[in-house]
Amino acid sequence: MIYAILKTIHVLSIIVWVGGMAFAHLFLRPAVAQLEPAVRLRLMHDVLGRFFKAVLVASLLALASGLWMLGRVAKQVVQSGGSFDMPLAWTVMTVLGVAMVAIFMHIRFALYKRLGRAVAASEWGAAGAALAQTRKWVLVNLCLGVLVVVVTLMRWSA
Repeated sequence: MIYAILKTIHVLSIIVWVGGMAFAHLFLRPAVAQLEPAVRLRLMHDVLGRFFKAVLVASLLALASGLWMLGRVAKQVVQSGGSFDMPLAWTVMTVLGVAMVAIFMHIRFALYKRLGRAVAASEWGAAGAALAQTRKWVLVNLCLGVLVVVVTLMRWSA
């Protein structure tokens, strides 16, 4: 039962995170591109602030639940006398998941802070540059997230 609960938390966290990145990158960003820089940058700062709070929780829940599920399976295999060999898909998910969390932390605690300082000071050029860097790293994380989903659904193994 606990495994099913953690798997549900894990999947829902990924949906919020990857789905939110897809929405922001593919739909929100192009829609606000026509706005004046001051309005666009303030709006994106506000939207990203709300989204990043949710992603902070979602990313940590996904990481913790994924590692817990992995550890539980490994423990059960070893306790039953077997030897645990992590499937390739799980290894890919784990490595990419940790990379995604690290990238998100850079986005949230470096780039978003830079954006916030520039917006607060009405330095629209600097804010635009910070938002452009954020967009690039969000795209990287979106691609990694999609790759994780593909690997998971394809159940690739060694």
